[in-house]
Amino acid sequence: MRKDFKIGNSLVISLSKDALELLDISEGSDVFVDLDGGKQQIVTSPVEEPLSVVGANEAFAQQVAEFIDRYRPALEALNKA
Repeated sequence: MRKDFKIGNSLVISLSKDALELLDISEGSDVFVDLDGGKQQIVTSPVEEPLSVVGANEAFAQQVAEFIDRYRPALEALNKA
């Protein structure tokens, strides 16, 4: 069992060392946090490193990453539709 705590306007839930190791998550890692309202569960998974694509340069990859970050809620809503 874990207890949440407040930092600023956010509530934080810590993960055990075993869970972090199992998920290969360390301090500063990017993670996906999804909600399963039906089961009242929070689902967390590590963000996989992007795959390199032959012919795609770093500037283009950065633009795509920024687009995804900016429009993530809309993209996730479309994915559920």
